[in-house]
Amino acid sequence: MQKKPSYATTGSLWKSMLLTLPMLLIMLVFMTGGKPDFSDIAHTVSFLIGFLFFGFLFFNMLYTGKTDLYRAIGFITISLFFAFTFIVNLLEVRGSMTFSNEEVLACEIPFCHIVTTMVIIPMAVKQSIIFSGSLLGGFAPVATMLVFVLGFSLLLGRGFCSWGCFYGGWDDGTSRILKKPMIRNVHSMFKWSSFAVLLIVAISSAFTLVPTYCDWLCPFKTVTEYEEITSLKVFFKTMVFVSLFLGLVIILPILTKKRIQCTTFCPMGALLSLTNKINIFHIKIDQEKCTKCKICAKTCPTLSIDADDIQKGYASMTCTKCGKCIDHCPKQAIRYHIKGTPMNTGSTLTRTLFLYPAFIMMIVFTGGTVQNGILLLFKLFTTGSLF
Repeated sequence: MQKKPSYATTGSLWKSMLLTLPMLLIMLVFMTGGKPDFSDIAHTVSFLIGFLFFGFLFFNMLYTGKTDLYRAIGFITISLFFAFTFIVNLLEVRGSMTFSNEEVLACEIPFCHIVTTMVIIPMAVKQSIIFSGSLLGGFAPVATMLVFVLGFSLLLGRGFCSWGCFYGGWDDGTSRILKKPMIRNVHSMFKWSSFAVLLIVAISSAFTLVPTYCDWLCPFKTVTEYEEITSLKVFFKTMVFVSLFLGLVIILPILTKKRIQCTTFCPMGALLSLTNKINIFHIKIDQEKCTKCKICAKTCPTLSIDADDIQKGYASMTCTKCGKCIDHCPKQAIRYHIKGTPMNTGSTLTRTLFLYPAFIMMIVFTGGTVQNGILLLFKLFTTGSLF
C-alpha cells in the first residue's frame, strides 16, 4: 500500500491554509489586473468561480501532498477553455475560424509561443520577424509573448509545458482517459524526436522566412485558427494538421497514456528542454530510498525517466516537472529539488518553493482564459447566445 507523502503540510489544515493565503493575494492581483471591479454581476460571478477554482487547487496540492492530480485539473481546464474562448472570439470577429491573406498582410494573427522556435534565427541573423502579428498592440503581440516565454522558461525550464502551455492540457487530458495503456512499450528514445522537429523547423524557417511548423504542421490549428482554404495546397495543409491533431493529440495519447504530441513532436518542448539545464529546479531520485521498481518510468507521461535516469538519480532534461512520478512513487524516493543543495534538504521547503512560481505561471499566463470562458457560459445561459 502506497504511503501518504510526508510533506509537513499534508493533512495539516492550518499549515495548508496559511501557505495558501499568499497565493490567494497574488491571484487576486493578477485575476483582477490590480483593479477589482464587481459592479457587473457577470464579471463578478466569473471572477469568483475562477478565484475559488484555482484557490481550491492550490490548497489541495498542499493539503493532500498530491501535485499532479490538481495541476492536471487546472491545466486541462485551461486548455479546453482557451480553445473555447479563442474560437468564440474568432467567430464573433471574423465569422469563422479561418484567416485570410488580407489579415496576414495586416499583421492581425496572434503570436503563439511555439512560433518562438522559428523566429529566433531570423531575428538574430536578419533582424526580421517572420510572423504576421502585431509587435506591441492587439491580442498576443509578438514582443509580449517573447518576454513571457523567456521569463517563464528561465523560471521553470520545461515546467512551462505542464504548468503554462495552453495547448498542453489536450494530450495531458486524453492520456488519462484509459486506466491502463493499450500500447505499453513506448521506448524512451522517442523523447528525442522533438529535437529533430525543432532543428528542421528552425532551419527551414530561417531559409524560407516562413514559420514552417505553423504553416504546415501545427496540430492545434484544429482548435484555434487556420488558413482560409482557397487552393488544393491549402486544403492539403489542412488535412495534415487535422490528421496530426487526431493522431498525436487524441488517439496515441489515449492508447499509450503518454503525452505524445508534447513528447515527440513539439519543437517548443525541445527548446524548453535546453533551458532545464540552467533552471534551478529538477526532479531528483533518492538512491537510498529507491528500490528500482520503475513505477516512475511507467507513469512518466513524457518518457523523461528510464532505467538510466533512475541509475543517475534524476529525471532527463525533457522533464516537464508535472509531479506525476512523485505522486506515484511508493517509497517517496522522488522529489522536487533545487540544484546544488543536499538531497536531504527539506522536501516541504523545496516543493513549496517550486509550487509558488509554477502556480503563479499558470495563473498569469493562462488563468484569464478560465474567467473568460465562465463569462461566456454565463452569457449563454442568461441570454441564449455567446455573441
